[in-house]
Amino acid sequence: MTNSVASGSALDPSIDWANDCVLVGDIGGTNARFALADVRARPVLYAEKSLPTSEYASLQHAAESYLAQLPIKSIHAKPKRAAIAVAAPVTGDAIHLTNRAWSFSQAELKAALKLDALNILNDFGAVAYAVPALAESEREFLYGPHQELQSPITVLGPGTGLGMAMLLQDSALKWNVQETEGGHVSFAPLSDEEQLIVRWLNARFGRTSNERLLCGAGLSHIDAALAGAEHPSLQAGAELLREPAEIVQQALDGHDISARRTLARFCAVLGSVAGDAALMHGARTLMIAGGIVPRFIPFLK
Repeated sequence: MTNSVASGSALDPSIDWANDCVLVGDIGGTNARFALADVRARPVLYAEKSLPTSEYASLQHAAESYLAQLPIKSIHAKPKRAAIAVAAPVTGDAIHLTNRAWSFSQAELKAALKLDALNILNDFGAVAYAVPALAESEREFLYGPHQELQSPITVLGPGTGLGMAMLLQDSALKWNVQETEGGHVSFAPLSDEEQLIVRWLNARFGRTSNERLLCGAGLSHIDAALAGAEHPSLQAGAELLREPAEIVQQALDGHDISARRTLARFCAVLGSVAGDAALMHGARTLMIAGGIVPRFIPFLK
């Protein structure tokens, strides 16, 4: 979703917003993204808006804030259905976000938002469901022949955390998603440099998962660990974490050797983890999604 202003978006007056549209959301550790989806044919999104999760006490408050900004004044005209993807396992009524201190009951949220239907699903499960809907022009080929999607498909990607899912096609050619928490698998270092990074992370967090490296904060941690190896005085805990966006930009500019080293290691780890996931899933296609990798695809290649 794009970060447009909901209150300023033009809404088609011919649409029955209560019945033709669904409130959709993508809730991560950093941003809560909302839109109205006209689902009568191929879904069209209206009134897209991204809200920083740090400014809201709960998902309910963020959703109510979004709905209040819509140029739809009557509560009876608001969407009666919602589909919201969350960065958390979805196994029952109680949901606890992994990288944000938000918890909620699905039944209570449905009642609070006055919805007739609410579908909560894992965020990377939602990403996986979207894969078959992408046109070839909306995919960037990293390696291998340009071919149709072949099941099974491993879908993973770094963002605030590391999402992972598996996409399977059944005998009726229907796509089905198996949501996973593969990002929390223990990281397997492959080189002296990665061993160094793991020691640095273990000293601070007790355990190093794939997600600990392959996320926005992971870029900062890799950068700090490598800087500490070159400057031992930083190992005392005085290291300053650079922002992930700064590291990526400095690496792409080409003048900061340490930033390029950090981003290169991040890409190497991503390749290793993606390969391991594909082996475990028996994947014939691998898709990388998430908010980070699209910023440096040429570098990754």
